[in-house]
Amino acid sequence: MEKLHLDIKMPEITLINLVNWVAASAMIFGGVVPFIPQYMDIKRTKNAEGFSLFVCLTLLVANILRIMFWFGKHFELPLLAQSFIMVFAMLGLVELCVSVKRNTEIISLKPRRFLDFDWSYFWKWTDFLSYVEFTATFILVVGVLTYIFLTNAIYVELIGFLAVFAEAMLGTPQFYRNFQNKSTIGMSIKMVGFWTCGDIFKTGYFILRSAPPQFWICGMLQVSIDVCILLQVYVYKSPPVKVLKAAQS
Repeated sequence: MEKLHLDIKMPEITLINLVNWVAASAMIFGGVVPFIPQYMDIKRTKNAEGFSLFVCLTLLVANILRIMFWFGKHFELPLLAQSFIMVFAMLGLVELCVSVKRNTEIISLKPRRFLDFDWSYFWKWTDFLSYVEFTATFILVVGVLTYIFLTNAIYVELIGFLAVFAEAMLGTPQFYRNFQNKSTIGMSIKMVGFWTCGDIFKTGYFILRSAPPQFWICGMLQVSIDVCILLQVYVYKSPPVKVLKAAQS
């Protein structure tokens, strides 16, 4: 009886391969790293007022669309893996924010849920299940549309563009919240610093790996918004008037 010989070749370890592996690992896990300081700050201070939950919504939409885009036009697997990890990470951050806000309420507010379909309270629901229900509904709707129009090049390119454009606008909700409050108190500066470094790295990665143009164009837009938020830290370095009045009273 002949013996079976399995010819398994281990990948050659070279400097170029090591750099590629490190870059791929950074792309997979690097996206969630900036949110660790923000998560820890919220958990430590029991205060989520300075962080905009719409940042989580933006990343959920962007990464779900990117996953659907992969079915129509395959791109590198590290980017796909990053999207799955980011979806779960954002849901985890939403759960913490909702829990903190509920536990720190002085006066119990009227419950607001996704199934109420009251769009004046969109993404301001009082229970975590509503955020999960919205996410599941969005996945279902986009998934069905993608299945129907999978062979339509215009549709595929459209969701690809929307995915990277939504991610490029990631910092906009936080920028607007800071502008409204005239303060960056409650926002993790480390988070924004990590955003900036990560987005610069990511944009360079897209260019070097010849990713579709919409990836690196939106990457440069994202870096620009990050820089604007960092400028807000300097502009709003003095406490806002309402905070000073509260401290004096």
